[in-house]
Amino acid sequence: MAILTGQQFLDRLQQQPPTLYIDGQRVTDPTTHPATRNMAQSLAGLYDLQHQPDLRDTLSFEEDGERYAMSFFVPRSKDDLARIGRAHHLRANYSLGFLGRAPDYMNANVMAAGLGAAYFGACEASGEGKRDFAANMRNYYDFVRRNDLCLTHALTNPQVNRAKQASEMPDPYIALGVVEEREDGVVVRGARMMATLPIADEILVFPSTVLKENADKSRYAMGFALPTNAPGLSFQCREPFDIGRDPEDHPLGSRFDEQDAFVIFDDVLVPWERIFLLYDTELANKAYAGTDAVLHMAYQVVNLKIAKTEALLGVAQGIVNAIGSGQFQHVQEKVSEFILTLEIMKALEVAARDGAALNAYGVMTPARGPLDAARNYYPAVYARLTELIQLLGASGIIMMPSKADREGPLGPQIAKYLQAGNASAEERLKLFRLAWDMTMSSFGGRQNLYEKFFFGDPVRMRSALYDVYDKAPYVERIHSFLNRSETPEAVAADD
Repeated sequence: MAILTGQQFLDRLQQQPPTLYIDGQRVTDPTTHPATRNMAQSLAGLYDLQHQPDLRDTLSFEEDGERYAMSFFVPRSKDDLARIGRAHHLRANYSLGFLGRAPDYMNANVMAAGLGAAYFGACEASGEGKRDFAANMRNYYDFVRRNDLCLTHALTNPQVNRAKQASEMPDPYIALGVVEEREDGVVVRGARMMATLPIADEILVFPSTVLKENADKSRYAMGFALPTNAPGLSFQCREPFDIGRDPEDHPLGSRFDEQDAFVIFDDVLVPWERIFLLYDTELANKAYAGTDAVLHMAYQVVNLKIAKTEALLGVAQGIVNAIGSGQFQHVQEKVSEFILTLEIMKALEVAARDGAALNAYGVMTPARGPLDAARNYYPAVYARLTELIQLLGASGIIMMPSKADREGPLGPQIAKYLQAGNASAEERLKLFRLAWDMTMSSFGGRQNLYEKFFFGDPVRMRSALYDVYDKAPYVERIHSFLNRSETPEAVAADD
């Protein structure tokens, strides 16, 4: 099938809908339900981009007479990584960077895991004939690529008691775990948080990176994939942010509410051919690092955040231009913070690509250091960027009549009193509505929290960075400096 059109994606979503529940009711057709239809259309638009003549070669590649999404492309050189990065950035621009779980994010995961499938072959359970987990992973990558699937995923256990292990909960199947093995697969029960973009074809349940179990083998260690309409599988979604308002009033929330859900597994059968890892705690905890999937996913994220920061900078300067505040130094200082963030993120993307190397599986993999820096830096600075938008717009981001108001009885007064020095009232209100939806609406508030935990708990992220970063050469340099002689000859010898 190769690359899909938007209509093909919508048709498949309508024919095989995920089991979604919103506001206490089952969503039988995500393409028409008020809370999901606009997001479905936005996803369809992303698929259609692949077919635009001017974008086709950027967003897809040809192999053996078929075209596939660029996010499935296996990079073998730094130039290949640059091609993938351009595609990530272009896709991110479609939503101004506010679609955090666009399909190319999970595609990067599946590509890296598929090429690193030998990692999953190390699982002892794979030695039992039909349970060839390495082959399963390779086949799944090919399956997702050929059908241009849209994936969601779920990593963490429900927040019941973080002081307890999963096996110590009131019910050992609050966390997702294996109930039994059968001839045709394993039965799993429990729940996972948090599946963003449940309006998807399949769910990839990869191992948690923080699985805490005393035993080497655990019922909670697993990796598998299933259709989102698999029997016994359901998604309980949060309250929608798309509340049916005109896109001029909610320019982001009305288009890109990707939804978040916790996933319930009510004795769900996972066929053996859909399992990639089972029971092995150590393999589960190291799966992302062991296949380098985390680095390819992070590379997509860095390009996404660059696009998002570009959009925030554009809105910030747009506000300044509209109200004529650019001559004030405190305003210039605020806008400069966006510029600094943008240039830091762009530099980290370049550094990750420039330091790339072939991994054990022959995949050109971005350098970890710059990506880890980006993953820790951006969540810490994002809240400041949204605050700056609020400070630049001030009360203007509060006093914003709707499109219906502009077209209502007081329209002429709105046009007169809410105009800006360099923009009409309509132009100004459209811009300020976007600023509000980025930073202050329910959609914007969710974005703020989401960015804080995009890659996990910030404290654990910093701790992980401390563990993996090679600090020894810098310590050795200091020791060398402290112990060297101060004679010119010795200094020259040290250098």
